[in-house]
Amino acid sequence: MADTVIEVENLWKEYRLGVISHHTLSRDLQSWWATVRGKDDPNSPVGTGLSTVSLPPLDGDRFWALQNCSFEVKQGDLLGIVGPNGAGKSTLLKILSQVTAPSKGEVRFKGRLASLLEVGTGFHPELTGRENIFLNGAILGMSKGDIRQKLDEIIAFAEVEKFLDTPVKRYSSGMYVRLAFAVAAHLEPEILIVDEVLAVGDARFQRKCLGKMEQVGKEGRTVLFVSHNLEALLNLCTKGVLLQGGRLVAAGSAREVVHHYVNQYATQKTLQHWTDLETAPGNDKAKLVKAQVRPSDGSCDTICSDAPFEFDFTFFSMIPGESNLDVTYHLLDERRVLVYVGSTAFSRNDSFKPGFLRATCRVYGNLLSEGTYTVSRLLLVKDRGTIVYEHKDVLSFQVVHPSAGREGWSGEKEGVIRPKLDWDLYPCG
Repeated sequence: MADTVIEVENLWKEYRLGVISHHTLSRDLQSWWATVRGKDDPNSPVGTGLSTVSLPPLDGDRFWALQNCSFEVKQGDLLGIVGPNGAGKSTLLKILSQVTAPSKGEVRFKGRLASLLEVGTGFHPELTGRENIFLNGAILGMSKGDIRQKLDEIIAFAEVEKFLDTPVKRYSSGMYVRLAFAVAAHLEPEILIVDEVLAVGDARFQRKCLGKMEQVGKEGRTVLFVSHNLEALLNLCTKGVLLQGGRLVAAGSAREVVHHYVNQYATQKTLQHWTDLETAPGNDKAKLVKAQVRPSDGSCDTICSDAPFEFDFTFFSMIPGESNLDVTYHLLDERRVLVYVGSTAFSRNDSFKPGFLRATCRVYGNLLSEGTYTVSRLLLVKDRGTIVYEHKDVLSFQVVHPSAGREGWSGEKEGVIRPKLDWDLYPCG
């Protein structure tokens, strides 16, 4: 179609562990000459006539980094690419950026492309920041006059004016990334590809970059973005693809893909109970005996967004004498965003002697949206300041909404919480 700017068809990429060539100059030249003539690489295990969907398994030191990936990207799409480490995300971006060639398959794209795959991509370390701006612009096919028009804007965005005439080999990694992103984003490529490299920058600069990529998308240009920061990806991207083991396993809206990704790797852990204090987790001051999340009415094991549920925590305290003890937990959503902190310190001020201590926290219905949640930190705190014991990722559970389509709403609600609010609606004219 006319508005398709990237088309990936049956993409395969093979790597050899510890090998960067075919071992001999003659085989390297043979492969290069085949490429020049548009022929298949005779030294590749993927030869002429092999089906792209039934390739033989690789043995020894060979492995597939990408396997039979196919998808399209439309003009103006903000596409997020997610997946666990080793899924093939960076390999895919390197092929799209023409840094490396696929072993099999085709990539077709339309328009000028700029990529930021790692710190210093496309920069010459001996050249100054100013010279590298002009070098990158020339690589993108821009005239010197066009680059000069954008120069002040690039310098202001990168915030490296003081060091602009210093060789970039003396830049810190953060300065490198700031300048590299400013160049890639401001020289008006039709397609912008950004890998996880933005994680090098500080939080303020990351927000600045995300805002710029959003602006690029609104201008009708296309952005491909790889990040493990699911919150940033959801805020920026409209579409997504999920890679696993080199294969494309899901594609659709960014929200659907992230939800699929999180649920695929989430492990439900709604109850942990240690009956033997000797083996229970803890230290010489306290032991965690039980942690559970359950519906308040106990009618089923499913936690519904419109019904109350509760957390139940039991500790065994070995602190001598009477102590003021509080139980605190941190609840995260599937994007690792802190939803709230619950603590008995907000409502109680009791002293306890050594022995069992149980805390139950009731959560109202119509509070949490659908999704996967984790009790990331469970704390037993003494005297409102001293952490006696901390247990991480103690519980994980899913919240579902059983009444989709009811109350005039047919889709998922956005946001971390979904409170049921009282409204008045009436004509006033």
